[in-house]
Amino acid sequence: MLNFPNTLAFSRILLAPLLFWVILNPDVFTENGYHITWNYYVGALIFVIASVTDFFDGFIARQWNQITLLGGIIDPLADKMLTLAGFLGLMMVGEASAWAIYIIVVRELFITGVRTVAVSKGVDVKASMAGKIKTVAQMFAIGFLIMRWDYGTELLWFATFLTVYSGLEYLWGFRKALLKDKN
Repeated sequence: MLNFPNTLAFSRILLAPLLFWVILNPDVFTENGYHITWNYYVGALIFVIASVTDFFDGFIARQWNQITLLGGIIDPLADKMLTLAGFLGLMMVGEASAWAIYIIVVRELFITGVRTVAVSKGVDVKASMAGKIKTVAQMFAIGFLIMRWDYGTELLWFATFLTVYSGLEYLWGFRKALLKDKN
């Protein structure tokens, strides 16, 4: 069902490749007489708009009782597409550590696989507070790195640590849910 919250998630899916393109093509601005910082501003604006939809799609879905199976699938997909667009683009232009991005991508792929198994077994493992904090830390890191602000690299490594921690916590929750279902 395509409701308003799902439309917001779809908008994130559309904004992700645009963000990736902006990060990788600063010459579009500089060749047209604009200072390179305009590339940063446009990239940051796209990222902030997309990130805000992440908050509101879930909030509206819960408030308006519009939680759907489609939303449960596209919301995390849209989140990953947006963060990967930011992280991979920044890595490709030399602004983000390849090792940090590798760790984040591997964790995200692994947990997506675990979620798929959980759904197939009828196990509902909700995102933990650590997972939500991880997402916020990743978003701040991407924002700081896009803008080339101080401490962007430190935020990236902090987000990487939280990414690993929340992944382990998610696995623990999945294991507990499986054991509970066996009893």
